[in-house]
Amino acid sequence: MLMMKTILIISTLNTKREETLYLKERVESLGLKALLMDISMRGDIAAEADIPPDRVAEAGGSRFEDISRSKDRARITNIVIAGASAIAKQLQTEGKIHGVTGMGGATGTLMVTDIMRALPFGHPKVMISSAAALPGLSTRYIGTGDIILFHSVIELSGLSDLLKNVFDRAACALGGMVQGNVTSPGTGKGKAIALAMLGPCDDCASRVQVELQKAGYQVIGFHAAGICDRAMEEMISQNFFQGVVDLAPGGVGENLFGFTRDAGPDRLESAGRIGIPQIISTCGVNHITPSKSRYTPDHRQRAKFDLDKFRTWLRISPDELKKVAQVFAEKLNRASGPVRIMIPLNGWSSVDLPGNPTYNPEEDRIFIEELRDKLNSEIQIVEVQAHMEDEAFAQAVVEGALEVF
Repeated sequence: MLMMKTILIISTLNTKREETLYLKERVESLGLKALLMDISMRGDIAAEADIPPDRVAEAGGSRFEDISRSKDRARITNIVIAGASAIAKQLQTEGKIHGVTGMGGATGTLMVTDIMRALPFGHPKVMISSAAALPGLSTRYIGTGDIILFHSVIELSGLSDLLKNVFDRAACALGGMVQGNVTSPGTGKGKAIALAMLGPCDDCASRVQVELQKAGYQVIGFHAAGICDRAMEEMISQNFFQGVVDLAPGGVGENLFGFTRDAGPDRLESAGRIGIPQIISTCGVNHITPSKSRYTPDHRQRAKFDLDKFRTWLRISPDELKKVAQVFAEKLNRASGPVRIMIPLNGWSSVDLPGNPTYNPEEDRIFIEELRDKLNSEIQIVEVQAHMEDEAFAQAVVEGALEVF
């Protein structure tokens, strides 16, 4: 007999009791079990909650009575998120939930999506939000999570036929993911390799992917523009991959200087921490992308390359390039697995071409020499007399990867 699958529903029953119970009913009508988690921070504890707010508060290191009396909204919100995340993660690890959904406005969506991100890639997640389209917040809601953001359009209050329609569609979408024949991540044949890439090294990435697939590897690409490369680091830490080809680690410098491709403080660290082999290259490392609204007078004087009408890459300064090399060395020296650095001497991206305003291979040598000076002796730097997008460089990367993997 097949086990009935369970959906975790996260809501605030003190404000959305009627709406939450309707969603529970719809989930159960699909032949699924519903488990209600109440993350209310005020009001009476609802009898319908399977996981009541006092249990959530306790898991977050507090008491519901203290939370409900507190006027420090930011602090108690973080306590509830921590407690609910711990409970959800334990339920998922124990195989007791198979999908998660929740509902909320701006604050509710921030809280529930934070909780959802505690669950691993591949675990179905549907967030029903009246604030999904608020400018600047959708990225914050999703972050590095594989979350489906379902925009309700209307407020999640009062069970009109319109709102019932929203809940019905959301329940059916989640039900399809949980009950359907969905490929489980990490169950395919061949070792899985993470590949960090950007548009300016797309030709190289495509060639590397094809050749490694021919060699029996699964190659999973990540667009290294600040969000997906953060997600890559998280998934490496969760043991999704057995090796990394990092063609575009420019998010390290962006994090150092606080620019738009900032990939977080853990960039270039997860693979070394768990000891899997890495191939590292340099696409985007010699450019920076500060927001145009934050340009300093110095930025306005820099050599620049317009990728399109929205995005401009500025040439990094020699001093900045040296600092980035030092951070690279600091991170890679801590690696407990094999590391090989592959550097194309004739240009680090499609932006780096003779005649383009930011092309400066002489200054690029500053990075190479500083890196060589600061790296542990066992980490090999391979200089290739080719351009990043040349077939010869892609072949060198593939050969290096097959050696260290």
